[in-house]
Amino acid sequence: MLAYEEEVSGYDIKKWADWSLRHYYWSPSFSQVYSELKRIEKQGYAVSRMMNGDGGRTRRVYKITDAGRRAVRIWELDAPVDPPMLKHGVLLRVAFGHLGNPQRLKEMLREHVERVDAMQHRVAVDAAAAAAEPAWAYGRIAMRWAERYYASERELALILIDEIDEADRVFTAGGASGEGFPGPRPGHWREVERETQGRRQGE
Repeated sequence: MLAYEEEVSGYDIKKWADWSLRHYYWSPSFSQVYSELKRIEKQGYAVSRMMNGDGGRTRRVYKITDAGRRAVRIWELDAPVDPPMLKHGVLLRVAFGHLGNPQRLKEMLREHVERVDAMQHRVAVDAAAAAAEPAWAYGRIAMRWAERYYASERELALILIDEIDEADRVFTAGGASGEGFPGPRPGHWREVERETQGRRQGE
């Protein structure tokens, strides 16, 4: 965030991240922001000073250094890119749907759709606002990607709602009744794991 060349406080960075980075990566806590600012200042990547703010209050603001610019440019150009890691709480509940019931799963998914709709609306508003600043052009297209992602997430959730009845039919046909659980064949997962591993190696 300091690489945008603005002198900002930890509070500024947190609020800035809340309407930009949070839509596609992460929004740090205030404690994480302040501890990281202290760390990069100690490493010479930033400098800070006390500045008078509104109402006579002082605050510490940070600015990137030449060393910081070099370091962040090396990261941007040469650092390995971590692949996205899917960690989906709603899907986890669906995967263990045999412990609940289809109607409750559908309720969870409809609630998820409502949350996704709200997130899509928020990022659309934030992306539109970012258009006012040419320096945010790349950040804006990242937010627009997030907007499309949430639209896709909505559609996938609706498809999943429709698929629950079929999953329950298959599950019930396997021997489940009431609170009963048909149970997979003991050790079957090991056979499946070996089979899929062989397929992956053959790709």
